[in-house]
Amino acid sequence: MATTVRTPPTRNPSPDPEEELGGKQMSFLEHLEELRQRLLRSVIAMVVAAGVCFLFSNKIYGFLARPLTTELRDLHLDAQLVYLNPVDPFNLYIKLSIVCGLFLACPYVLWQIWLFVSPGLYKHEKRYVWPFVLLTSGLFITGGAFAYQYAFPAALAFLLRFGHLFKPMVTITEYWDLAFKVIVAVGLVFELPVAIMLLSLFGIVTPRFLWKNLRYAILITAVVAAAILPSNDLASVFIVWVPLVALYLLSILLSWLVTARRRRKAAEQG
Repeated sequence: MATTVRTPPTRNPSPDPEEELGGKQMSFLEHLEELRQRLLRSVIAMVVAAGVCFLFSNKIYGFLARPLTTELRDLHLDAQLVYLNPVDPFNLYIKLSIVCGLFLACPYVLWQIWLFVSPGLYKHEKRYVWPFVLLTSGLFITGGAFAYQYAFPAALAFLLRFGHLFKPMVTITEYWDLAFKVIVAVGLVFELPVAIMLLSLFGIVTPRFLWKNLRYAILITAVVAAAILPSNDLASVFIVWVPLVALYLLSILLSWLVTARRRRKAAEQG
């Protein structure tokens, strides 16, 4: 009687990324359900954060209005802002609560986004979640704080002193729109190192390319600094332009680190 010997299956030399991750492939509907849960959690977090901020809306408004009121007092002018519609104060507090809630819930929302995309990543790629969240949030908050503390007050000082022959009547809505645009714009511009680091990860830019085009970057950052400020006086533009150039130089360093790491891994695998 013949005996059949079964040869054990050989191990796949190129395992599927899903197997390496220890996860399983998801269907299209499962992906949609996962996305729905992540979006729902993010919305709930933003609503809760906005509700908390609404409880402190008076203090938030006082903090936001401080650059203007301080400058008005220094010029011995009335520091109280005005409104033209009875619903303007309530609408302003709602806007403040929503925007501050977005800032407060930003790290959690970024974490939910990472959790959604992480099943498609390798194990060594997943460890970048906290550096990504901390770097992105930290640069945005740093940019907003820099605009509030230095860039915006300098621009307001120039504008108010330029119009010293007139009596200012700044409405709360106009001031809010101006402050929000400047603070958010500077915060987004401070994300330059993250954007360049991602481009370096995908091999789109290199440190050599960034350093070679340094003079063009200096010109572009000067134009961006002038575009995001309400005044175009040289002092205010210079206050924003110098940190942007420093961030570009930091981006070159990060790009060099990313490129060096990629080359080292390629040499080890080769």
